[in-house]
Amino acid sequence: MSQRIWWQVYPLGFCGAPVRPRSETERAMTPRLDRLTSWLDYLKGMGCDGLLLGPVFASETHGYDTIDFYRIDPRLGDDAAFDRLVAACHARGIALMLDGVFNHVGRGFPEFRKERQRAERDVEAGRPPAHQDDDMFRFILDEDGKLDYAKFEGHDILPAFDHGSPRVADLVADVMVHWMRRGVDAWRLDASTSVPAGFWAKVLPRVRREFPDAWFLGEAIHGDYPAFVRESTIDTLTQYELWKATWSSLKDGNFYELDWCLKRHDGFLKTYVPQTFIGNHDVIRVASMVGDDAKLALATVILLTVGGIPSVYYGDERALRGVKTDGVGGDDAVRPEYPETPAGLGTQGEWMYELIGRLAAIRKARPWMTDATTSPTLLENRHYAYDVIARDGGARLHVDMDLDATPHADISEGGKLLLHVGYRA
Repeated sequence: MSQRIWWQVYPLGFCGAPVRPRSETERAMTPRLDRLTSWLDYLKGMGCDGLLLGPVFASETHGYDTIDFYRIDPRLGDDAAFDRLVAACHARGIALMLDGVFNHVGRGFPEFRKERQRAERDVEAGRPPAHQDDDMFRFILDEDGKLDYAKFEGHDILPAFDHGSPRVADLVADVMVHWMRRGVDAWRLDASTSVPAGFWAKVLPRVRREFPDAWFLGEAIHGDYPAFVRESTIDTLTQYELWKATWSSLKDGNFYELDWCLKRHDGFLKTYVPQTFIGNHDVIRVASMVGDDAKLALATVILLTVGGIPSVYYGDERALRGVKTDGVGGDDAVRPEYPETPAGLGTQGEWMYELIGRLAAIRKARPWMTDATTSPTLLENRHYAYDVIARDGGARLHVDMDLDATPHADISEGGKLLLHVGYRA
């Protein structure tokens, strides 16, 4: 899986499902997942060979408030629609990764409702809420003596699992095995570092016993990445440090930040191969961050030349803009609906799609780039050049990026120019 380039899609938004349903009619079973099949050749055309899907399980609103891990959200379809998507992916050699939201659930999750009702009875009887060894959630009394529960990052709609519960471990392992039996190849573990590393170390080997090639990507923003990988047995983590350094260096004309981060990145590569990105469903679009197409092109060069497991977030391959804001609906601008087929996009951002394809071809022809390190050959605020070096030192590429005049990048090998990336209006 580490050799693949992933296309990340937020399916509820991409497929035009109502993210905040206002009626049962809007929750009715509609096989919107079939729309994705029309985009698989498009995925392949830009050099990707993995599809990383956001939440697809039954939920109350945005997919991260799960109510049933064993059922496809009816707004996206049913088991048959999911099976069709799996078959279409595998027929094209595309691996499928699902989003495992195992930190928290929605308030409609049956076991949460059951345990909450029991806790309410305890409080009505004048007792503090009892906690049994196999409970999946924790209930407490707040400072006013009212019933409360553990939440994910303080969000009322997201009750947090008690990851010390053996039933939670059993559920998570069973859910992953269930969907891998249906053809899933890999898992993204949402907010993975908010869960104790020891929980994953207990659960993931159970999945690997039946699926030895199972592959796990953990979402991580802060922390000691290498230590968490070792302790959790997760295969890779999201590289938010490099994400920030990429857009920030380009926006501010400060390649010193990127150079510092790439040194850190090389250190991570000694333990694991990080998952790299310049956009995802939780952040402002990279095109909006850097401000112009020239810098967007250079951000893409960085993504697809340094070591790592790159993913492209849908819309970024067409240079879409979008600003995430706080509050209800604040993610909508970065989780848009896509047309029924690629033809519906017209010519918007074609240059970026083509650029990704050319960079992906360079990378695919040189699999050693996955765990390659970088070595700077020139470092200035607005001009940065680096060598991409194979682990055995036997191969290298040279990348030269310049923000002055007309921003551009040259990628060469052995003195031969492979690709010139210049501004396109």
